[in-house]
Amino acid sequence: MNDMRIEKIEAIAIEIPLKKNFGGSTYAVLKRCTVITRARTDDGLVSEVYNGDNREHGREIVRLIQDELAPLIKGMSIFESERIWEKMFALTHTSRDRKTLLEAIACVDCAVWDLIGKALGKSVCALLGGYRDRLPIISIGGYYMAGKTLADIGREMEMYREAGMAGCKFKVGGLTPEEDAERVEAARRAAGSDFILMVDANRGWNAPDAIRFARLVEHLDIRWFEEPCHWYDDAALMAHVRQATRIPVTAGQCEITSHGVRRLVDAGAVDFVNFDVSEGGGVTDWRRATALCGAAGIQMAHHEEPQIAQHLLAAVPHGTYLECFADPERDPVWQNMWVNRPVIRDGTFQVTPDPGFGIALDQDMIRKYRLD
Repeated sequence: MNDMRIEKIEAIAIEIPLKKNFGGSTYAVLKRCTVITRARTDDGLVSEVYNGDNREHGREIVRLIQDELAPLIKGMSIFESERIWEKMFALTHTSRDRKTLLEAIACVDCAVWDLIGKALGKSVCALLGGYRDRLPIISIGGYYMAGKTLADIGREMEMYREAGMAGCKFKVGGLTPEEDAERVEAARRAAGSDFILMVDANRGWNAPDAIRFARLVEHLDIRWFEEPCHWYDDAALMAHVRQATRIPVTAGQCEITSHGVRRLVDAGAVDFVNFDVSEGGGVTDWRRATALCGAAGIQMAHHEEPQIAQHLLAAVPHGTYLECFADPERDPVWQNMWVNRPVIRDGTFQVTPDPGFGIALDQDMIRKYRLD
């Protein structure tokens, strides 16, 4: 096997309009956006991956990949993944929009890992540890929508069960603790006791309100309470909430480096970390974050991105649940663009066994929804 050197990288921004707002307590979602990255080696091996959701800066991510990152790493061996990552990450030291740059770095890093897997004939899951070959899968849901009743919430939970989901991560944090507790109670009542139910406040509350809510829903067997507190001092506030409730606390999706994950661990703020590979510089830095958490006895989740997260969470002993959007109107990429997506059975998802990330995409959809 030769060194397989990177010859070319192509990036494509995708934007698909949605029929309604799928937002949470602190944000709106009106379109499904992602970035597709294709990296080619000098001997013709090609990767194809997609990263991210609801990206406001798709065109800028594409520009960063093609104008800044690709020239920087052209000619490097795909097996120098740490060195490739280090060269790209060095660009963050100058004053710039680091979040968007790290999203671009994540796209390239995942494309490199896809190439490594394809070169070696191994899935990324196998490369990272291959601990298991299937994961329980949950849907994100419980969205706030005008006129939505408690009965509608019940029907939504039934829809997820019928779609084969093991559970639901339910949106809270947009109303009073009492009002949101009533919504969660309706979800639990409709879903039944064997359905996994998490709640996600998207940093919507202060600590006293988060604690008030947690105590109102503790009896409902809530698997975790995600991002309970406002962004500005979230680690300290979450540590306070964690001490006050039996419900495990989850955070990490807003961190953009493994160093940010260490901040949460050091603060005693979390029981689960859902660091997002597409926000945090790719697989290479995710490995550091998961090692930190493993040593600290903290379990790994992952914010969305099932096409990537399946391989990461299944690779390690402390990986937990895969997340998707089971509502057909929320994620047309999951429903239609990812053409070889494994079938969900009995609340579990079989990890794609093909080399790399093993993703095959609908090229007609790409042509229809690409921004350029």
